[in-house]
Amino acid sequence: MKAILLAGGKGTRLRPLTVHTPKPIVPILDRPFLYYQIDLLKQIPEIDEVILSLNYQPRRIEEIFGEGEGLGIRVRYVVEPMPLGTGGAIRYAGDSLTESVVVFNGDVLTQVDLAAVLRLHRERKAKATIVLTPVDNPRAYGLVETDSQGNIQRFLEKPGESEITCNTINAGIYVLEPDTFDRIPKDTAWSIERSFFPSLIERGEAFVAYVYDGYWIDIGTPAKYMQVHRDIMDGHYSAAPFNGKGSAWVHPDARVEQGAEVHGPCFIDDGAVIKTGAKIYPYSVIGRQTHVEDGAVVEGSIVWPNGWIGPEASVHGSILGRNVHVGRNAIIKTAAVLGDKTVITDYSHF
Repeated sequence: MKAILLAGGKGTRLRPLTVHTPKPIVPILDRPFLYYQIDLLKQIPEIDEVILSLNYQPRRIEEIFGEGEGLGIRVRYVVEPMPLGTGGAIRYAGDSLTESVVVFNGDVLTQVDLAAVLRLHRERKAKATIVLTPVDNPRAYGLVETDSQGNIQRFLEKPGESEITCNTINAGIYVLEPDTFDRIPKDTAWSIERSFFPSLIERGEAFVAYVYDGYWIDIGTPAKYMQVHRDIMDGHYSAAPFNGKGSAWVHPDARVEQGAEVHGPCFIDDGAVIKTGAKIYPYSVIGRQTHVEDGAVVEGSIVWPNGWIGPEASVHGSILGRNVHVGRNAIIKTAAVLGDKTVITDYSHF
């Protein structure tokens, strides 16, 4: 059995972080994001290969995952000749498949029981099964309506107040039968949500919902990306090294000098140096080989590897890409998102 991860997006909502780092490999703590999805797929022993459907900077992703060495599952790459949309990408990646396939959007982090989703799909002899998740504010999303037996009835694109009949949205996780893929045009940009799924409803085919009300998040915006880290540290999503324990975690090969303050929950990675008088406050991530100099403050911020936070500088509620240099006495306190190699000069404020 195969799984397809739709990892071809450009991550425009996360720019400038994704200018040099495709969204599927932005770090969550110290691991590229796709590792978390692959870990979930490995819960189904039948899945022996993960197909990564790529388009944007595919080589960067291939360099990290190789052919799956050390992952315990084979990895294969399919690079779209052009952006094909969600439906077109599935057709292109799954054109030769003959058995049920699990499909994941490349920006979804969840702990859904995939084995239970697959069981439902088989019990109902479905052509497609879609995972739905409830949301607090249905007006902000496209909704998916079901009947009392869990059959999909219709898709509502950001409905008005009077049109809201449910609170369940597409969670971006599917089990599909490849014998339906021929209705997706080859080498054509095609939407699974707007074109493929409606075809199942129109033909009266078995199209069922698995409603999951556990942890689910789309990491595709800076706010959501930061929220993921808070959720891990607070124990809402279980991930090493926290696994539900919200304390400060300091890598054995990091150096926290005497007189520095580290307040959990936070994460300090391999080779990081926290100098005397520096303060690391809760919900901060200090990436590999990053230096936080004397008297500097990092509060509720994510600093990717190889950063430098200068003496008496402070960073609040922001995300800093790789190799970012924050000068002496500089202050960043406006939920900034800084791309790789950004330089903030001494005494700057923003």
